[in-house]
Amino acid sequence: MSDNNLLSPNSAPHSDVEEIKIRSNYLRGSLEETLKDAITGSIPEDDNRLMKFHGSYMQDDRDLRNERQKQKLEPAYQFMLRVRAAGGIVTPEQWLMMDRVAQKYANGTIRLTTRQSFQLHGVLKWNMKKTIREVNDALLSTLAACGDVNRNVMCNPNPFQSDVHAEVYEWASRVSNHLDPHTKAYHEIWLDGEKVVDSLDGVEQEPIYGHVYLPRKFKIGVAVPPSNDVDVFSQDLGFIAIVENGRLVGFNVSVGGGMGMSHGDTLTYPQVAQVIGFIKPEQMIDLAEKTVMIQRDYGDRSVRKHARFKYTIDDRGIDWFIGELTARLGWKLEAARPYHFDNNGDRYGWVKGSNGKWHYNLFIQNGRVKDEDNFYLMTGLREIAKIHTGDFRLTANQNLIIGNVSSQKKKKIEELINEYGLTDGQHYSALRRSSMACVAFPTCGLAMAESERYLPTLIDKIEPMLEEAGLRDKEIVIRMTGCPNGCARPMLAEIAFIGKAQGKYNMYLGGGHNGSRLNKLYKENIGETEILDSLRPIVNQYAKERLDSEHFGDFVIRAGYVKEVRSGQDFHS
Repeated sequence: MSDNNLLSPNSAPHSDVEEIKIRSNYLRGSLEETLKDAITGSIPEDDNRLMKFHGSYMQDDRDLRNERQKQKLEPAYQFMLRVRAAGGIVTPEQWLMMDRVAQKYANGTIRLTTRQSFQLHGVLKWNMKKTIREVNDALLSTLAACGDVNRNVMCNPNPFQSDVHAEVYEWASRVSNHLDPHTKAYHEIWLDGEKVVDSLDGVEQEPIYGHVYLPRKFKIGVAVPPSNDVDVFSQDLGFIAIVENGRLVGFNVSVGGGMGMSHGDTLTYPQVAQVIGFIKPEQMIDLAEKTVMIQRDYGDRSVRKHARFKYTIDDRGIDWFIGELTARLGWKLEAARPYHFDNNGDRYGWVKGSNGKWHYNLFIQNGRVKDEDNFYLMTGLREIAKIHTGDFRLTANQNLIIGNVSSQKKKKIEELINEYGLTDGQHYSALRRSSMACVAFPTCGLAMAESERYLPTLIDKIEPMLEEAGLRDKEIVIRMTGCPNGCARPMLAEIAFIGKAQGKYNMYLGGGHNGSRLNKLYKENIGETEILDSLRPIVNQYAKERLDSEHFGDFVIRAGYVKEVRSGQDFHS
């Protein structure tokens, strides 16, 4: 990439983060020296920016912040470490490794993310290198789990068509591998790799990203209809598998999705991707590469809030993007082919795939794997992993599939499921099974309100009104985040709460049950009492007046509670 492209398309000066990347010499910065500093548990902000590319964010325990300040101690600094697995599939051995490092180096829990990755919380600076080494020894990686690069490529783990799942997953993995950063910095810093002297005047170390990488993060998801569990329209780049006569023939391509926004800034908004055409499987990697390179060259490097791919497309137009993409590819996409999504949730319990293997989808509330209150979830999964010969699949809804269980192993795994009380969630309400929350307090530095720790309690109070209305088994997608960055994709939920301050949320209604439509602000800056008072009449009206098979998100639009939002450019209007 030429130096001219270091400026944003409007020729404004690039942001301070761009300067940090330029000076970093392919993500090295002073990280190696910083990690050896035993005086503090923190790292400088410039290195923290680079640390994201290596899969980690520095955080502090906000529950302890005031007390430590009173004691004149520095904040309780720690690191969140994200472990990437394309499509969310890991082996039993890799699961056991995650369990082991969570106990040794983190806070004793594993969190399954909404991008089918693992997160460890509470890793101290002096344990970071040991943790990352053990992750890599198990053939997983933290590289590019965060940062201004392509993140973990998501892929539908639910085997509606298990005979094509392996093929779709293989393509998702190839795309993920192809878009990995090439810098040697990761191996040098974390794995004691041989030092490499890179030079901006020498051979390009990053043929796809260039030495300044992307203006912001980039996300890719692969969906297999009829399930849109990966929320493909929330992705910068989406691939929708087209299966004809039981055979994968290719993918429809969608571009320009993204969830994040900022409160009070109407120039920022969530967006749903647009379908632009159809490609054959073997064209997938070329298309992904060229799309990422277009964003590299045209994304806004001046204003980070305006740097996501959705704004690049919205500013210049979808026709401009298709023209630029076609010119770089040297071939045209075919017309999009028919497809249909029913939902964006998971199927729970035992499912037999067409390959004769069994899959058990386990409900894990908000993705947190831990032992507590006589519920030994972490221990139970550890014991299953010791005998399991298939795989584990992290779902995009923060749940876990014990996958590819042989008929011979099914009985023993079933015994362990029962012994440890591991549940498919059928005794929970459909609302709870359709819920998601981000981490928020105490570790996320961006959180304005509680999320993971509060949503289960709020659902406890919503469930009785659903029970009274006869809606306990009606699936309604509900999501909560502690800030508007969109980590749990709340802007696609039928009911969503986005944190504004401690105990206060913006309430959104009307997202599409299948993840194809944005929701709309219904009430602003409200607490629990007003949330419950607002929901009760809507729920009761829905119970009485809904049409056959009408989803909650569709009803609130038909009933006039909110307007339909098909484009993010109408999100604030």
